[in-house]
Parts: sequence; structure tokens; C-alpha cells
Amino acid sequence: MLITFFHELRTAKVPVSITEYLDLMRALDADLARLRIDEFYFLARTCLVKDERYLDRFDRVFGHVFKGLDLGSQAITAEIPAEWLKTISELHLSEEDKRKIEALGGWDKIMEELRKRLAEQKGRHQGGSKWIGTGGTSPYGADGYNPAGVRIGQKENRNNRAIKVWDQRDYKDLDDEVELGTRNIKVALRRLRKFARDGAPEELDLDGTIKGTAHKGYLDIHLRPERRNTVKVLLLLDVGGSMDWHIKTAAELFSAARAEFKHLEFFYFHNCPYEFLWKDNARRWTERMPTWEVLHTYPADYRLIFVGDASMSPYEITIAGGSVEHMNEEPGALWLQRFTDVYERSVWLNPVPADHWGWTPSIRLVREIMRQRMFPLTIGGIETAMRTLIR
Repeated sequence: MLITFFHELRTAKVPVSITEYLDLMRALDADLARLRIDEFYFLARTCLVKDERYLDRFDRVFGHVFKGLDLGSQAITAEIPAEWLKTISELHLSEEDKRKIEALGGWDKIMEELRKRLAEQKGRHQGGSKWIGTGGTSPYGADGYNPAGVRIGQKENRNNRAIKVWDQRDYKDLDDEVELGTRNIKVALRRLRKFARDGAPEELDLDGTIKGTAHKGYLDIHLRPERRNTVKVLLLLDVGGSMDWHIKTAAELFSAARAEFKHLEFFYFHNCPYEFLWKDNARRWTERMPTWEVLHTYPADYRLIFVGDASMSPYEITIAGGSVEHMNEEPGALWLQRFTDVYERSVWLNPVPADHWGWTPSIRLVREIMRQRMFPLTIGGIETAMRTLIR
């Protein structure tokens, strides 16, 4: 299986050598993984991955090769009560039951009620409609149903209805070396271009060579700088949450943009930009850049491209503290407005089909702030967006 793992990594173009593979073998012989799959994962990643750009590829190969691996019950050592580890399965409610579950009455009321229940509750709770627990209809907890609540202690999205998530979530950087399924994305991006010749003279100037040779009577080779696209692009990418459904398309666009634009700067955000952005999703809580600094670092001649599904709670756009992950001091709409004020040539590319936009209130809000300059993340949509940016 380990040989298969090594070859799968090479096939996925993760630059792993036989030396690194042998290092992993020696570490396993020394029992550094202690027969635990999670420790084996981190050990293998440490030995085999030397560049963070390849972490996502490593994770995909690891999940494929070792799917369903069971190292035996002897590896389980944590003393955790079994009843605390169980969670009720998907809650099957009728449409009539769901209609009976009402939101508590707005952002302020929901957050105030959460503070009260945190102070009152003394232990774990499962089922029911009030306490913070699992599998119930309370607005607070995990694995249940409520149309507007705070998600606490749940592994992943289920109904996409939470207005805030009380857990730290891990996101992955987009791979900038994805092999595109089609070259049409690159061709569409090339509509945003402004060429100039700069840099060292390294390209043959055929006309100048012919003219110089004819004038001097012997071969007179002339060189000139390569003709490059001088357009500067600021790319802001939504990552995590519902964008996980569109990660392949977003990664293809990111890869194409890195190839096409010499002057490209990128940052990540989640759902809506707030007071900070980041470049590395693994370090987004420790190495982040204040958004004001971004706005003052990259001048107004940059073209701004947002990439995101704009699908979120309207609170995240309109209310201070509405961010699903942290207590933002200013609403997302204010930050979006600041971006569009600085970068007059800006667009939003949305992977959600355009005929679905009218059904999501947050998409309508973002479109209005962007002055309707939202385009579908399709070949035709990208081409139209690039024409808008070049005007």
C-alpha cells in the first residue's frame, strides 16, 4: 500500500523523491506513528511534502489510497464517554414540522438568547428545542434543523442555514498548477490585456535584423524585450463553506489567472471581505493582512476581480457582527463599497448559475453593491467581465 501511495503522489505531480520515501520508512520502523491513522497522516505529510502548494494534492491522494483504513481498536486511547461521541442521524422532519420551527426574531435576539443559554446550561443535551446540543430543533447546536441558528460543534454544512458558526474551520489554498479541462478559460482571460515591451532584450527583432543587415552588409542581429500583458489584477477569492462545491472551477480560474497575468496579486476571504484578508488558508488566523493595508498598497489602476458564490446570511453583509466566523466591527457591505470606490474597474464572478441568483437574497445584495457587475463563472461570463474591466 505504501508503494502505491508513493506512485499515486508522483502521478499527482507531488515532487516526492525516493529519499523522502525512505525517510518515511525509517520513521515508521521507529514507530513514530504509533499505529494511529491521524499521526501517520501528519508523519507522512512531514516527510513527503516540502512545499505547501502541494498539501491539497497530498490530502486528495491520501484520502484515495487509505480510504477505510482501520488500524485496530488498540489505537483508541482517549477516555471519552461514548454517549458524548454519538450524534443523532439526519433529522427527518416533515415540511409541516419545518414550517412550525420559527426563527427567534432577528440577529440581536438570537445572540442574546445564546449568551443566556450558555450561562444556564450545565451539560450535554441531545434532541429537544431549547438547549445547545445535537439533533434537535433548537437554534443552537449541531445535526438538527432550524431555519436561522448558530452552529456549534458540527463537522460540516448540512442545511446551509446557520447565521454564525461557533467553531474554527480549516480551508485549503487553491492549487495554482491545476491542469485545466479546457484552454477556453485562458483564452477568455486574454481579453483583459494591455501589451508593452519591457525587461531584457531577449526576443529576436526580425524587422530590425533585416534592416540592420541590409544597411551594414553583414548579419546584424537585433533583439528586443518580450511583449507582455501589463494589466495589473487584484484577485479576491472566496474559500470554504458553500464554495467547496465550486472548488474545481475556482481552482481552474486561479491557475489560468496565474499563467496569464504577470502582475497578479491574490487574497482569500470567506463569504464577504471584512477587516482582514489572507494568502495562506492554513495560517489565516495568524498571518493575515489588514484590508485597509491592501486598499492602500495596490493602487487604483489595478483591476479587481472577486470570485465567490455570494451565498450567505444577509446578516453577513448588512450587520456589524454578522460574520459567520467572527465578530466583525463593520458590516461586509461597507467593505465591499470601499473596494468598489477605490477600484472603479471591478467585477464579481459567481459560480452559481445566473438563473438561480434571484432566489438568494445575499446574491441580490452583492449585485446591487457591485452595481450589477456580477457575471457567471462560465466562459461567456468571463469574456464579458474582461471586456467590462478593459473599458
